[in-house]
Amino acid sequence: MTQESLFTQILEQICQTAKKQGNYITQEQAEQAFAPLSLGREQFELVYDYLKAHKIGINEPVNLDDYLSGEEIDYLKDYVNQINAFPNPSTGEREAITLSAMAGDVDAQNRLVQVFLPQVVEIAKLYAGQGIFLEDLIGEGNVALTIGVTMLGAFEHAGEAEGMLAKMIMDAMEAFIAENAEAVQKDRRLADQVNRVADKANELADDLKRKVTIEELMSETGMSRKAIEDAIRISGDKIEAILSAADGGVR
Repeated sequence: MTQESLFTQILEQICQTAKKQGNYITQEQAEQAFAPLSLGREQFELVYDYLKAHKIGINEPVNLDDYLSGEEIDYLKDYVNQINAFPNPSTGEREAITLSAMAGDVDAQNRLVQVFLPQVVEIAKLYAGQGIFLEDLIGEGNVALTIGVTMLGAFEHAGEAEGMLAKMIMDAMEAFIAENAEAVQKDRRLADQVNRVADKANELADDLKRKVTIEELMSETGMSRKAIEDAIRISGDKIEAILSAADGGVR
């Protein structure tokens, strides 16, 4: 294994450890983990900067509110005020609610959703800043929570059930972020395709001193008829205005 690969592996392990500890690691843990690479002080500072940028504190958790936008902070103030209206159970009461929810008590399941709402907020803060507004992350987490409280029957201990709920919330947010990233990439590919067809159409029209055909665009771009027609539909008048009459009206 190369040093670069080992460094990446150790960094990933540190991130996983931090996640289990409440999103922080100790300096001693970091130094022990990177001991095989004999990093210098400046290199460690770069590691710490990377971790802080990814919301991982050194020796203590970071303040997740520092990573939120002004719009998200304003939203969160109102939302937290709403969920704080629900009674806050003691540790013993929370365990009793969880155990009743595990036994299938619908009222307890609804109450457990209310108990977990603040935790959904804290988890959402961990995933903020990845192209998804905080409100949407919380919404996805709440949906997962509502489903999760009905799926606790297989667990024996309240702690196990609550751990499963937290995992379902995180998985839902991660899946939503991944879906959004995929959609963004698809939109970019479509935009690139439209621009490519439009640029070539304009270039051909200038060279030929006339409107161009789809067949000519196919020949020049190497793209299929369907791909070009899709680009024309998306672009609206941008491309169709320079198509020949024979190919006009593509919708």
